[in-house]
Amino acid sequence: MLGQDLEQNIGDLWTAYEQGATVEDVEPPQLDTLDAFLAALENGDVRAAEKVDGEWQANEWVKQGILLNFAFRKTHSREYGGVKYHDVLPLRDTGDLGERGTRNTPDGTTIRRGAYLGEDCIMMSPSFVNIGAHVGDGTLIDSCDTVGSCAQIGENVKLGANTLIGGVLEPVESAPVIVEDDVSLGAGCRVTSGFVVGEGSIVGENTLLTPRIPVYDLVEDEVIYGELPPERRAFQRFVDSSVGENDLIPGGAYKPAVVATDVEEETLEATEREDALRD
Repeated sequence: MLGQDLEQNIGDLWTAYEQGATVEDVEPPQLDTLDAFLAALENGDVRAAEKVDGEWQANEWVKQGILLNFAFRKTHSREYGGVKYHDVLPLRDTGDLGERGTRNTPDGTTIRRGAYLGEDCIMMSPSFVNIGAHVGDGTLIDSCDTVGSCAQIGENVKLGANTLIGGVLEPVESAPVIVEDDVSLGAGCRVTSGFVVGEGSIVGENTLLTPRIPVYDLVEDEVIYGELPPERRAFQRFVDSSVGENDLIPGGAYKPAVVATDVEEETLEATEREDALRD
């Protein structure tokens, strides 16, 4: 059950939900639809967002299907690693990962149902990938990383240790965080609220990327919000804040900003050397 049939069935369930249906009203065939939907996410057959005519757009019906899996399921007691927890969904079965060359280290790699990991990925512990996330081939998810709900991570991406990729599940029409192919995010980066990191960019450690923080693009000599263009080297800087003259703040105050320049050849070489260590 894929494609238009699955989309139609999810649409019918969403209509019922908007008309007041609850978990008590759900019938077994409708739960089968929700299970088929989760399997389609895990197989990469459907995605929460896709690039259309050069722009990333949310697939609203996919995000609706994710929300329905919470609205139309009861919480159950479950067990993982000898610890009991309570949730509406079990964790994802990882039996298919080894077949595609993807590895996840023991004692703390957690993948929720409805998440996709491609071929030859590496997931270090502890780390977490949430429902609706799509992780492309050859991507590294390092220790203490979180990939939020519906986030779209491209191929051959490096997420440095302690990196947070935020989730955007609601509203359903909003595109999630996008990290395009061949991006490298340094340790401690934060990417939130539907920000788009362009293909081939290299981001310095502890950089915060969110639509509320300006990106000073020195390549095109402009200030932009919500995206980092492709092939940029970006890093965090601080600029004067409007509250800097307040008497309570001696020495002034500053707010974060991001500076973006061309990717330098030596930076690319260093990234290639690091990739070689993973082969």
